[in-house]
Amino acid sequence: MVAFDTEFLSESTYRPKLCLLQFATPQEAVAVDPLAVEDLSRWWEMMADPDVPVIVHGGREEIRFCLREGGVTPRNVMDVQISQGLLSRGYPLGYSHLVQRVLGTNVHGKHTRSDWSRRPLAPQQVEYAVEDVMYLPAVWARQRSILEQLGRMEWVRSECERFIAQLAEEPPRGDWRRVSGWTRLTRRELAVLAALYEWRDREAEARDRPPRLIFRDDLLIEIAKMQPTTPEELFHVRGLERRDYRRHTEAILEAVRRAQALPEEDLPHKPSAHTPLPDTEALGKLLSIALANRCAELSVSTGLVGTAADLQDLIRWHIHQRRQGPPPRLMQGWREEVCGDLLADLMDGKVTLRVTDPTSDHPLAFEAYRVQ
Repeated sequence: MVAFDTEFLSESTYRPKLCLLQFATPQEAVAVDPLAVEDLSRWWEMMADPDVPVIVHGGREEIRFCLREGGVTPRNVMDVQISQGLLSRGYPLGYSHLVQRVLGTNVHGKHTRSDWSRRPLAPQQVEYAVEDVMYLPAVWARQRSILEQLGRMEWVRSECERFIAQLAEEPPRGDWRRVSGWTRLTRRELAVLAALYEWRDREAEARDRPPRLIFRDDLLIEIAKMQPTTPEELFHVRGLERRDYRRHTEAILEAVRRAQALPEEDLPHKPSAHTPLPDTEALGKLLSIALANRCAELSVSTGLVGTAADLQDLIRWHIHQRRQGPPPRLMQGWREEVCGDLLADLMDGKVTLRVTDPTSDHPLAFEAYRVQ
């Protein structure tokens, strides 16, 4: 078993820059300088080894580095932030709060103002960085013991695997579907947005700058809607007063022209919209109350189990699609065990609820409905 954490910079570069790796076992904790160690392939291979448990806290970026830098998918990652959400109602807990809750130990928290790319690193920077990983083995050991007692180890394994799969399936950096508001555009406007996004991404990579510092997302959307063909029309877009934006005038107009020239059959397709549901506000609120009560009863985090959107998906699938098609998230895996059957029975009128203890954090009881 090895715990893993990273320090990186992402505010001023095209891609996050890996600046430090921290590792810990129950016996020791160390930091590794990736700017001095050119070949990290052995570590990425270990992350892909199903026989090597890798412990992380909120390990989104650590997994992304493995996917991008190593070109492999992690196989046995346990995220203590997720596991804590399956043991308590606290999710997501920051590192210092989680260590305090599980071990009763005070730690400093993240050294967020450091420039981790500068060398040499100060001794206190390294000390802070190592502390961010050194308690993870003990945290996981304590969590694992409780998870095994409760029979929830498989819950954590499956949720961490789902988390990794989601990151592995993320749209690539150059995917225009990352821009907020794209679903409201027409197919021709989507083509303009795609061409503009491609231009901006090339420019950002060439200059090693974050794309949004090259050109704002909201301006891409506005230009896609207006589709200007001349500089005068382009400058009607509010927000283009900046000189560094205006120097891209010809590149922007060229992207618009390319998109306008596309034949209809080559235009991007819009996502298929869900059939609008009848008014389900009351039912959604009832299910939300039932979900919160069940999560409190089992001491798991409601935010980790499901959202309001998940409840709407369940209503759509169970009532309006008559359980046809792939089951929604709340009817899969450990979530079905936690709440799926209860919520389905509630919608079918098979259970009733009553208040048993108004002072409890889970005051409701759900009982089989019996015809008198």
